[in-house]
Amino acid sequence: MRTEIVRIKETISAVTAEEAFIPAAGQEIGCQREVLEAYIRGRPDFLHALKPVDIEGDAPEIVRRMAEAAARVGVGPMAAVAGAISEFALRAMIRAGSKHAIVANGGDIAMFLAKPAVVGIFTGPTRIRNLGLKFMPGPRIIGVCTSSGTVGHSLSFGHADAAVVVSQDVCLADAAATALGNAAKIKEPASLEKALHAAWVPGIEGMLVIMDDIMAMKGRIPEIVKARVSPGETARPRAREESR
Repeated sequence: MRTEIVRIKETISAVTAEEAFIPAAGQEIGCQREVLEAYIRGRPDFLHALKPVDIEGDAPEIVRRMAEAAARVGVGPMAAVAGAISEFALRAMIRAGSKHAIVANGGDIAMFLAKPAVVGIFTGPTRIRNLGLKFMPGPRIIGVCTSSGTVGHSLSFGHADAAVVVSQDVCLADAAATALGNAAKIKEPASLEKALHAAWVPGIEGMLVIMDDIMAMKGRIPEIVKARVSPGETARPRAREESR
């Protein structure tokens, strides 16, 4: 296994897989970026909308997936773009024969695991930090995405240090993380519980939100473990493989 950084315009993805499968991820990222850019040239509202938008029935698959996920949680379709790119790249490697692969696009992560992996969550200078989620191998795609109102470059109308969503639908995980981050505004347990409830839709497996010294969860969250997370690397979750 090796990890390579794939850079295509604004997209910077860390791709982990056997070396032979990594080019498939890069090719798919480039292809899907071209599809999105072409669509946006004709529909600039798709790029700038902060609420769900209607799309044509014959829109490209990635456009439809993003729009559908965003509509389910009440955010703009570009809230799902990083998760969509990660999932499409991961699926390309699976089609090529990869049995273990991770794509972290700015931290919005799609995984297909043959061995355990830990996703570390960077929360900035909060009291709750250096945590990770331990994911076990299995025959399914796992998406883990986050939003933050205090660290990184995510657009958020809330104040969560980390709003993390787990789903097999990586587009939905990305869009729902934005919705959860937007809803997390007040640092008190009852308010964060309301935020979790407001952002929850079928298809989500688990949610976790951290604000300073408070953490709230909903659904099925993987085992929480200690994880070193470098603030210089990313303000989003990062995946690392475990040797055992």
